[in-house]
Amino acid sequence: MTFIRQLGLYIFAAAFFFAGVTHFIYDHGFAQMIPQWVPYKLIIVYVTGITEWLLALLLLFPQTRRAAGWATAAFLVIVLPANIYAAIYGIPAPWSEDTNMTALWIRPLFQPLLIWWVLAVSKDSNT
Repeated sequence: MTFIRQLGLYIFAAAFFFAGVTHFIYDHGFAQMIPQWVPYKLIIVYVTGITEWLLALLLLFPQTRRAAGWATAAFLVIVLPANIYAAIYGIPAPWSEDTNMTALWIRPLFQPLLIWWVLAVSKDSNT
């Protein structure tokens, strides 16, 4: 694995792990990003936070890296509707009471880049 790819892997994993931590710090803010009709919002927020921790950790091990990369990409696709919902309805970032609309739309538009990033740094885990 090249130095740049390895650095990208560690940066992604650390950021993803930190994102999981924020699900517990700003749990009610994340719950607002889930439509009203969905039950058990806080449980969903906690499960997604724990999932981010596990995926970040699994990315670090060569034996699980490739599968964790694909699982992380799938996870990012699964949570995309919540980001789009928050942007459409102007729901502020979980750590804020007010977020401008441009910032709200950056998050879902940035998601494909995150998917590309995790797939790029997790491929060929045996090298």
